[in-house]
Amino acid sequence: MMLQRLALMFCAALLPGTALAARDCAAPAAVCEARGDGGLALIERGTPLPVLVDAGDFTAVQRAAQALRDDLAAVAGSPAADAADPPMAVIAGTLGHSARIDRIVREGQVDTTGVAGTWEAYLLQVVDNPEPGIDRALLVVGADRRGTAFGLYELSRRIGVSPWIWWADVPPPVRPTLHVAPGRFVDAPKVRYRGIFINDEEPALGGWIRATYGGPNHQFYERVFQLLLRHKANYLWPAMWQPRAFYDDDPRNAEMADEYGVVIGTSHHEPMMRAHDEWDRYGKGPWDYTKNAATLQRFWRGGIERLQGREAVATLGMRGDGDEAMTEGTATALLERIVADQRRIIADATGKPAEATPQVWALYKEVQDYYDAGMRVPDDVTLLFADDNWGNIRRLPDPASRRAGGYGVYYHFDYVGGPRNYKWLNTTQVERSWEQMRLAWAHGVERLWVVNVGDIKPMELPISAFLDQAWDPDAADLAWIEGYPAAWAAEQFGPEHAKDIGEILTRYTQYNARRKPELISPDTWSLVHEREAERVLAGWNALVGRTLLLGAKIPASQRDAWYQLVEYPVLASANLNHLHVAVGRNRLYAAQGRASANAWADKARELFARDAELQRVYEHEIAGGKWTSMMSQPRIGYTHWQSPERNLLPALATVDVPEKGVTGVAIEGDARRWPVPLASARLPVLDPVAAPTREVVVFNGGRQPIGFTASTRTPWLKVSPASGEVVDTQALDIRVDWAALPEGEHEGRIHIRGKDWTEVTVVVPVHKPPAHRGARGFVEGNGVVAIEAQHHAQAVAPADGQWQVVPNLGRTLSGVTAWPATGAPATPGGDGARLEYPLVMDHDGEVEVRVVLSPTLDIRHRGGLRYALSIDDESPQVVRMRLDPTPGDPDFRAWEAAVIDNAHAATSRHRVRAGANTLKLWLVDPGLVFQRIEVVRRPLPPTTLGPPESTRR
Repeated sequence: MMLQRLALMFCAALLPGTALAARDCAAPAAVCEARGDGGLALIERGTPLPVLVDAGDFTAVQRAAQALRDDLAAVAGSPAADAADPPMAVIAGTLGHSARIDRIVREGQVDTTGVAGTWEAYLLQVVDNPEPGIDRALLVVGADRRGTAFGLYELSRRIGVSPWIWWADVPPPVRPTLHVAPGRFVDAPKVRYRGIFINDEEPALGGWIRATYGGPNHQFYERVFQLLLRHKANYLWPAMWQPRAFYDDDPRNAEMADEYGVVIGTSHHEPMMRAHDEWDRYGKGPWDYTKNAATLQRFWRGGIERLQGREAVATLGMRGDGDEAMTEGTATALLERIVADQRRIIADATGKPAEATPQVWALYKEVQDYYDAGMRVPDDVTLLFADDNWGNIRRLPDPASRRAGGYGVYYHFDYVGGPRNYKWLNTTQVERSWEQMRLAWAHGVERLWVVNVGDIKPMELPISAFLDQAWDPDAADLAWIEGYPAAWAAEQFGPEHAKDIGEILTRYTQYNARRKPELISPDTWSLVHEREAERVLAGWNALVGRTLLLGAKIPASQRDAWYQLVEYPVLASANLNHLHVAVGRNRLYAAQGRASANAWADKARELFARDAELQRVYEHEIAGGKWTSMMSQPRIGYTHWQSPERNLLPALATVDVPEKGVTGVAIEGDARRWPVPLASARLPVLDPVAAPTREVVVFNGGRQPIGFTASTRTPWLKVSPASGEVVDTQALDIRVDWAALPEGEHEGRIHIRGKDWTEVTVVVPVHKPPAHRGARGFVEGNGVVAIEAQHHAQAVAPADGQWQVVPNLGRTLSGVTAWPATGAPATPGGDGARLEYPLVMDHDGEVEVRVVLSPTLDIRHRGGLRYALSIDDESPQVVRMRLDPTPGDPDFRAWEAAVIDNAHAATSRHRVRAGANTLKLWLVDPGLVFQRIEVVRRPLPPTTLGPPESTRR
């Protein structure tokens, strides 16, 4: 349903005459260019219908109606005709607050079933003769003020106006003719409060706000409220980094929120509607309830009193000053006392029972310890669970539990803290946030979804996905998330290139999620093992090529949006990876004495300057310089968790290059320069399946070219070229005549001699595995079998469930998970739920099996999440994944490594036999996401992504 609704939003932009357009245009209240039977012309010959709203309706409705008028005029190319009694119109109003809508309802012209009395519900329907003088009208009927506003903003999306029209300069499509289909469309949200948290907003958003508005005033927040409502969201935690205080900075901020109908809350550590910075402004004494309770109570009372009846959700509890823990221990009695006192203040200040004011208790960081220790708050308070700041939800309720205040989740697309800040670009895969929030919804989290979005930009894609999912999580199924990037791209750029754009967006976020840009360093991608750096950069290069090729086809009117949403994040991310690899090469080559080390230093400086140039274009060229400061978040030069004050080029090495040529040799798998005294150069094993060739490079350590020869006396080993001159480097092509070798272990040698009398002998170990004719499966190569979890041969589904492939939710391919994820743990064995993978192993022996998983946390607090593994007929071996983001916990280091890598490898040991084997991955605890499996006989070389997938016979 939700994917269909997204398609309806975009059908105005679809090419007329297609089957998709015809199907969508028949849906109730669909908006398309083609006129269908019984349809109403929203725009005809470049003139839109007027939008009529009673003067007595809510200000929020008036503002939404004006936004729709502006959107219609932008799409049509001209405003509505000025007519006192138009023959056709859009008529919008709120039940009980619009006389004309109430009259139409009383006369029986529209059925309000499913709307009246339903939170934020609305109805779209074409009716005939709604009132004297109007022949036909599209009615937008809301149950409350936001319901009507959402109906109007939904209509804006259906005519092709993106929610990012202002925030990403997405131009509305020009459509001189649009029709709305007949039929009754009713909609309402499933999650009550849906919103964002502006946070960590210095230097980027903060600098932009100062340059654009002079400060965080109502002019800035008006733009935020519009963005929220266009996404049919209703909730905001305002910016709070010092020195910001929503209510105190500009009294019009709160008034404007009420005029738009946006519900204001305060963040997890700002109780009682008070911004943290207000304590610095007006507080007296310590932020310590054991020493200063009376002053704190007066301070909190002021926060509740100034609401003046406006909608809000009050945060309860107390953390330490500066978003820290309140005490070293878990002071449950103290926190229970604080909550009880806060609720008395709420009741006294509002003159109503405390439960009449929505409240939330945020179980963030150490506050979750209170909950785990048994602390409880009154049933009307919403329990707000949190992720680990890295997109992995820490705890969820029992799906069968219910409370009057319901449950919520506080999620992150941005974070300042350990193991490192991530603030610059979007690194959140919509597939991961969808998967985690789907878990939350399945466990009954229906009251409040709020996400930390940092500077808002450049989190456009995940913000849209999060808020669209929150509107109707039931409709946001697997097909929905599979199609979301392309559907979102169509909303911004039209349908012509939407699939290709969606793929670019998907791939760049997958690449950035492997290791967040702030965590990348010169040694992240290995330069000596598995050719990892080359593979990573090849992926980025291909993506850059696709982006630039497609960008040349984007109309000039869309170039500003294209640069913000697609081109800058791809080019800047690729450039940063190239920069760190260049620095890594400079350091490695300097250590090896290569003359080219200095050239790589120059390349690193060039890439560093390129980063600044890409930022300059974003901030000063596109959109007429509208986004000054917005990409100023430092991302290069981290030395610990906090960002540097500005981008800093990593330290580079310089080589004093002699005039004469100097011969050196580098071999795969070894960072040393050869020759090495009293040591033999030895390549990693060559294998016809996994490594039919290895890299040997002859390089020059001087300025003048140097001659060399390369030879072998091993008859089955070939090396070329046999001689030549090296200016910089010369890679040697090493080949094995596999047909000339029997099965087993062999050794050859390559002799390299430079004209400066340098001599290096490279030992070439070779393994020719048994043929195992007839065996089918993933074939062992060089002691390793690597398998993407998606590539199972058989999937035995759990009872009343299924195995699902979540596309792209993996560092190298995708993720596989069992759904639904709310059942009891399964017992492995027999005909239980499992994934099967056929293996072809060289010989009998013991292996380690590494299962790479997404870093899902123990959401039900059961001591870790489990799966089981067996090979052939052995009993399943249960493996437990324990990750805990609490500093000092025994599993903290495992968690820290897992969020750095965005993956965790759990291990078990098993015996295999030569030839065909079957690896079985058994379901135990639901909620795990499997990415890949690695069966290894030997320690793997140190890489970030692991070995490439094995050959499948």
